[in-house]
Amino acid sequence: MNSASGAKMALEKELETYRSKLPELKTQEGKYVLIQGDRIVDTFTSYEDAMKEGYSKFGVVTPFLVKQIQALEQAHFISRLVGPCPTSPSK
Repeated sequence: MNSASGAKMALEKELETYRSKLPELKTQEGKYVLIQGDRIVDTFTSYEDAMKEGYSKFGVVTPFLVKQIQALEQAHFISRLVGPCPTSPSK
């Protein structure tokens, strides 16, 4: 999603890359992929190893994404009240 100024949200490009490359990444399901921009850097067996490599290659300023490869993403539902909060009856 783009902001009013047209700038991309943080990691939007990396998430697009993940989604487009997922069919070929599925063979490594469960591993962690390191993505920078539109490039798959590598895959790792642990999140920690992927993060270490990301910081080693890109530092703390250049954004990168570490994501576990999952053929099916689990949906998370969060409900919230849309109207005013109900109040408990006074005793």
